[in-house]
Amino acid sequence: MADPTKKDEAADQKGAPRDATPNVTEVDVVEAASVEEVEAVLDAPVERGEPILQVRNLVKHFPLTQGILFKRQIGAVKAVDGVSFDLYQGETLGIVGESGCGKSTVAKLLMTLERATAGEVFYKGQDITKLSGRALKAVRRNIQMVFQDPYTSLNPRMTVGDIIGEPFEIHPEVAPKGDRRRKVQDLLDVVGLNPEYINRYPHQFSGGQRQRIGIARGLALNPEIIICDEPVSALDVSVQAQVINLMEKLQDEFNLSYLFIAHDLSIVRHISDRVGVMYLGKMAEIGTDEEIYDHPTHPYTQALLSAVPVPDPEARDGRERIILSGDVPSPANPPSGCRFRTRCWKAEDKCAKEVPLLAIPERFVGQNTPAAHESACHFAEEKDVVHA
Repeated sequence: MADPTKKDEAADQKGAPRDATPNVTEVDVVEAASVEEVEAVLDAPVERGEPILQVRNLVKHFPLTQGILFKRQIGAVKAVDGVSFDLYQGETLGIVGESGCGKSTVAKLLMTLERATAGEVFYKGQDITKLSGRALKAVRRNIQMVFQDPYTSLNPRMTVGDIIGEPFEIHPEVAPKGDRRRKVQDLLDVVGLNPEYINRYPHQFSGGQRQRIGIARGLALNPEIIICDEPVSALDVSVQAQVINLMEKLQDEFNLSYLFIAHDLSIVRHISDRVGVMYLGKMAEIGTDEEIYDHPTHPYTQALLSAVPVPDPEARDGRERIILSGDVPSPANPPSGCRFRTRCWKAEDKCAKEVPLLAIPERFVGQNTPAAHESACHFAEEKDVVHA
């Protein structure tokens, strides 16, 4: 990852304006000596527009073993292999990419549901990958998750009231016992459900209503960050729109920051302020929604956008469809150099020998153009792509 400070200095020398929302900024590391100090750091407010979550060179390798009694590691699945980005307070960062590119693994690492092989995740300057016990519990109160499948993410043996109220059992300081029923009913009302549904079971609700229950559970502890792992992919199109509109309303009302993971490029553009495109465990391109969708520079992003169905017949006939050849390589044995080179029509010898840095392409450095955003390609160039 290129040093953002050096990039800013280079931009100043060339007279280019600084990016208002750079992908990575300098981390103001906070070293807390005790659990009490950690909790004090985590409770400190963050100004809107300042980084609240800073991910640096995040790596997760799942070991491949051989043998039954005497197991030995023969390799590793490189699910996430050096991902860096910032999430700003009050913004929505969308993450897109093919199935198996590492999006959901990133979400689990940020929640510390999986322990990182390497790298750091700074929440308000505190590296949460090193926390455990009470300090980690305090972090999880402020970073919540909405899961993909509204049918399996809710316990069928529990009532809605118990499901939404369960976080209060783990964090009793948020809501005293005598106040929990009213708090749960308020949350149901906030997400657009009848508070009288508190004694019903998940099977009595539709998919969209179940996802609203999952969102209410995520809001229960008044978090600052919600990680949304494909929250609308299992829903009908009309219900998707309702849930997305609800999430936008809640973001304004509760001053939330979203990490929004999805496959649907149109939904990601609708809700996101910035978008990151992942391929085989790495970030291929990242920028604002306008930069990524209207001025993509990475070949993979251009291919993704060209695959989106276009409803306008005239626009559909005039666009260039980019067909990628070959299959996605195995994350257990990724290609050398650029991981996309085996399917890229621009690939040259350099692509096999050198790993491209996620940085503003040299040809766009110093230019005040939407194409001047970070892209991990040796031969990045702007391409007009007609999409929905």
